[in-house]
Amino acid sequence: MTPDFARRPVIFLDVDGPLIPFKARPGGQRRPSGGTAKRQTEDTANPLLDRLNPDDGRRLLALGCRLVWATTWMGEANEVVSPRLGLPDLPVVDWPDDDEETGRGLHWKTAFLTQWAAGGPFVWLDDEITDADRRWVRAHHPARALLYRVDPYTGLTEADFAVVHRWIQVAGERPRSIS
Repeated sequence: MTPDFARRPVIFLDVDGPLIPFKARPGGQRRPSGGTAKRQTEDTANPLLDRLNPDDGRRLLALGCRLVWATTWMGEANEVVSPRLGLPDLPVVDWPDDDEETGRGLHWKTAFLTQWAAGGPFVWLDDEITDADRRWVRAHHPARALLYRVDPYTGLTEADFAVVHRWIQVAGERPRSIS
């Protein structure tokens, strides 16, 4: 990994909602050609995998950031989702086992992802982000962060990728001001 790439923001990826939308995508999805018996068995076991858009993998890689699974799929995201999106195996956030209350309105992932980012810039793509999470990160994280709520019924769209791309470009040009 080059030093410049190590300074790029982390993109934390949720699966259900952002990558597998709750509604079928218009027109169905193009499936990668070929396939194995194992893949057909997996497809039968989870029909929602047909909602993955293989183009999302290319778009995510084109952002030039460090991609990290931040999903309850855990390591299974690398086994099932990554191949369908054309992604390599990605680091996986290993969630703590505690059931500690996070605070009024704060998503259970928020504080942990902020710690995982270790003071560096990050983007979090999830369908459950709220203003409470954004306020908490602004107050507790020294670097720029984009907490971007993806519509869980449509999943990631071209417009969503455009917002993230613009944020990354701005994040690379100027540091966050401390006020």
